Amino acid sequence: MKLWLLLLLVLALPARAELWGYVDAAGMAHFAHRQLDGRYQPVLGSVSMQRVPGKTDAGLALLNWLEIAPEVKAVQPWVREAAEKHGVDAELLKAIIAVESGYQRNAVSPRGATGLMQITPETASRYATPADAARLIEPRINIHTGARMLADLLRRFRSIDVALAAWNAGEGTVRRAGNRVPDIDETQAHVHLVLELYWALLQQSQPARAQRLTLHP
Repeated sequence: MKLWLLLLLVLALPARAELWGYVDAAGMAHFAHRQLDGRYQPVLGSVSMQRVPGKTDAGLALLNWLEIAPEVKAVQPWVREAAEKHGVDAELLKAIIAVESGYQRNAVSPRGATGLMQITPETASRYATPADAARLIEPRINIHTGARMLADLLRRFRSIDVALAAWNAGEGTVRRAGNRVPDIDETQAHVHLVLELYWALLQQSQPARAQRLTLHP
């Protein structure tokens, strides 16, 4: 990860964004942009950690889950492969998967979004071959399709937060908002969640660089 990209990430982070989460008894991680109930604790690395003392252990446990959970470890070779092939950051892919599906490879949304990265049929028709689109539930195909889409959005919008907004709300919605994150609660929450988790993962994986940066409220 180059220092300039880390700086862009800091500039993109919402001033008061937070990432909360917990790991349930079944070993599934849950994330939210606010404390939905008493089970949710601040994730290590988020801005909220500076304001809520005594919560480090819970946040660290959640990030540790992303390092040691079998369902996460099983797909990491494909995450790294897709990141290298399509020129996106592995930590960003990892954050998107966590927020989109919680690493449940068979996840299907009510809108028909499929797999780890919750790829819609429309996205598959654009970024996957017909053969791959028919097997989109397979983790490697799903991750590569998502990484290809993410790389395209980053090139188009030249900003991580706006690219993530287009991922969630669609390119047309973002363009109508002036190529900015639209004023849609669901989209803003999605962007905040992914960016905060991405930042936390960068702090964990690249502390020598990440610790030189400061988040200002």
